[in-house]
Amino acid sequence: MPFKKLRDEIDATLARDPAARSRTEVVLCYPGFQALRFYHAAHWLWLHHRYLLARFVSHLGRMMTGIEIHPGATIGRRLFIDHGMSVVIGETCEIGDDCTLYSGVTLGGTRPSADQSGQKRHPTLGNNVIVGSGAQVLGPHRIGDGARIGAAAVVIGPVPDGATMVGNPARQAARRHPAGEAEPKFVPYGVSGEMPDPVARALNGLLGEVASLRARLEEAERALAAPRAAGDGSAAPRAEGEAESTGCERMT
Repeated sequence: MPFKKLRDEIDATLARDPAARSRTEVVLCYPGFQALRFYHAAHWLWLHHRYLLARFVSHLGRMMTGIEIHPGATIGRRLFIDHGMSVVIGETCEIGDDCTLYSGVTLGGTRPSADQSGQKRHPTLGNNVIVGSGAQVLGPHRIGDGARIGAAAVVIGPVPDGATMVGNPARQAARRHPAGEAEPKFVPYGVSGEMPDPVARALNGLLGEVASLRARLEEAERALAAPRAAGDGSAAPRAEGEAESTGCERMT
């Protein structure tokens, strides 16, 4: 069983990173894979109540890889941590199967204090979740299956299945895949093509509405100005005719 898990994690790296050329390269040169080796050893010690030794092994892993995984975290199968520098996974974090984390990701808590010890403080990631580079997922919230967290997003609430979150604070930008579709396709860095920003989309909608109202206002002004111009033109001949008639009367 441990060897199958090891092989699955190597195969997951080969499947998701086109730069990986061989299993030997993954084992020797991928800090994400190496960090998981330290985590599994530390997690075993943690489950057997050897907390200090577990933290020490975790600390060694952090020194070697730049990735900090608390030994109390629960991690599913085939997690892929790409590059991985500055990734932080908190104590009560739970990660499902086939998830992907990029560099600078924090799966952390909020309002850190001693009275929160023993409580659920960190997020729960479902299956097939992608968290983009520099994203922060904070608090004991669930990130639904197949969700994508865009780069540098700050998530402070629950995320529905299949949603794409962008911005700070994160907002839902689009559905990832149609309802009922099978396993979602892996997308590098949690982004496929142009990711729509809901704020920019709202502003563009307002600008379009303003342009439409301005065009209608100009049309209404032209419509009002046309009768006025026609009235001024007709009044001028009448005034000239009146002047001529007045002159004739004076001559007579």
